[in-house]
Amino acid sequence: MNRIFMIIAVLLMLIFVGCVSVNVVNDDTPPSFQDGVEAFTANHSGSNLSGKDKSIMVNAARDLKKAMPEPGLKVGMNAPDFELVNAYGEKIKLSERLVGGPVVLVFYRGAWCPFCNIELNALHSSLRYFSKYNASLIAVTPQKPDKSKEQIVKSEYTFEILSDLDDSVMKAYNLYFEVPQELHELYKNRFSFDITDYNGIDRLGLPVPGTFVIDQDGIIRAAYAETDYKKRMEPEDIINALKALSETRD
Repeated sequence: MNRIFMIIAVLLMLIFVGCVSVNVVNDDTPPSFQDGVEAFTANHSGSNLSGKDKSIMVNAARDLKKAMPEPGLKVGMNAPDFELVNAYGEKIKLSERLVGGPVVLVFYRGAWCPFCNIELNALHSSLRYFSKYNASLIAVTPQKPDKSKEQIVKSEYTFEILSDLDDSVMKAYNLYFEVPQELHELYKNRFSFDITDYNGIDRLGLPVPGTFVIDQDGIIRAAYAETDYKKRMEPEDIINALKALSETRD
């Protein structure tokens, strides 16, 4: 009988250790943007869109890809300095942030974009990895500061979200484009969503989603920009870029 109890105890211990090991591995793995996208799209097939609606969206994506075959600045280029207001009206300057360490600079469309929210959530969960390399995260969006503030409060973000209210920074990083009027009308009529409610009157400009890892000398060391808004730079790739940067400086 004692032998049976001993065997059971050992099995329970192995199960417990196994569970703990799995949790440790998961806890040490950066979140995946793509996993979040797959989970979202599984529940949002878009099957309720008409053929005309889909055609408008497909044509807009095709035209943007044609107009911007290689969006974004490239590795090795100087990152244009800028000063923008955050969600609380405070001025934040890129060069001043670089004094403290590398900057992960992310451009996103706005709080209305589910794929942007998936990305920001993944990045927020990755901050502890970024901090290992003294890196800070800055997100830039064309939306008004009050919309960013709502987003920060709702999602409990602890990084800066800056508003590019004159589109100058998006243009400097070669990411700016304007939403076609036909697509804008589709958003309003089909989804009851108006970009100008977020950006301001007559402002239909958005950034191609882009991510830049910038070293303390203001040089872009990793970059990713894609006209397909469902694709973003993975947190793991950002972390690898920061690691490589730290090893280079050492």
